[in-house]
Amino acid sequence: MSREEIETAIAQLPASEVAKLAKWFEEYQAHVWDERLEQDVEAGRLDGLMEQAEKDFEQGQCDPL
Repeated sequence: MSREEIETAIAQLPASEVAKLAKWFEEYQAHVWDERLEQDVEAGRLDGLMEQAEKDFEQGQCDPL
């Protein structure tokens, strides 16, 4: 199924179903993001950023949230 076919099908849905689909898609995107972040952490791709954040914190260069 192509993106265009999906768009056409969505356009034919009642508003209540579009709202449900939007909620599902938001949750799906969050899940995909979480998986990617986990893979990046496991692969060590964020190690440099973490080290810099820890250094900045130790030097008092961080503001409380």
